[in-house]
Amino acid sequence: MGYPRVERRRVLAAAALGREGGVPGPDPGDGGPLRAVAGEVLDVSPHLIIIETPGGGEERLVIAPWATAWHGSEVTPADVPTGSMVLMRTLREGRVVERIWADTTRITGTILSIEGRRDLTVELDCGPHRGHRTAVIPYRASGRIQVRHPKFEPGYLFDAIGVRQEGASQALLPATSQPPYPSRSVPPPPPAYAGTQSRISGTATWSDTFDEEERGAAYPMLERPDTGCPQTGVSCAGLPYLAIGSLLQVRNVCSNRSANVPVVACGCMAGRFCDRCVECDTSPRGRVAELSPSSYVELGGELVKGCFNAQIGLG
Repeated sequence: MGYPRVERRRVLAAAALGREGGVPGPDPGDGGPLRAVAGEVLDVSPHLIIIETPGGGEERLVIAPWATAWHGSEVTPADVPTGSMVLMRTLREGRVVERIWADTTRITGTILSIEGRRDLTVELDCGPHRGHRTAVIPYRASGRIQVRHPKFEPGYLFDAIGVRQEGASQALLPATSQPPYPSRSVPPPPPAYAGTQSRISGTATWSDTFDEEERGAAYPMLERPDTGCPQTGVSCAGLPYLAIGSLLQVRNVCSNRSANVPVVACGCMAGRFCDRCVECDTSPRGRVAELSPSSYVELGGELVKGCFNAQIGLG
């Protein structure tokens, strides 16, 4: 997503405003750091996992005795399939694995069509930057998905977590409860907000549309000339306008971890969700950032839970 260009813009913006440029990465005062490690599984045993990294290198990591894994359902780490793409949360300078997510995907967009009687095929408009995606909802998961998507029809928002299997996306878990309004009818933010707070509370989510190993965020309220996107600038969270290259300080209220995360993409689809996260308490309405999987995991987020309560400010 053009990270070097984003970093240069952040440095130039700080110079123009006469302030110190922030440094991307976790707050060193948050205790032992978490590191996200991605790759393709070459071999795995109960105690060791060997992966090929996106750069073509090989890494051997120890699996902690308490480690858990998810591959469409909870599995033991040794049952993660060879050849699957994994994202792992690690400790001790990235050498000890405590959580593995295999072939995990998230499908977020506006419903265009639904076909099928048992297994359902859903076509989604994921916004101008991400195009259309097709998801299959297996019959065994359809009840759980539709309970959290009561307006399961074209024009309404859809958000689910699942696995990539044989080139297709299977939706298995609802990521959040579906907002009750059509995608085009996002409620306006409360007038008192006006985007003037130094820190804004809301929901942080994740998306799998970032580059592998990328640390960054998609942000809903970007300047339209900056993105060339007519759908940006929509949010019910009272967010201020920012530009690509801005640095967000994101705090996970649930884990009490913070990091400076660069804005690297337009979050116009995330801005259409005026929902809440109820992970450790009930957040105010609105998605304030959509993080890359690595940034989300390093802030203590669980991919299959879909969100965490967050506060954001300028980094």
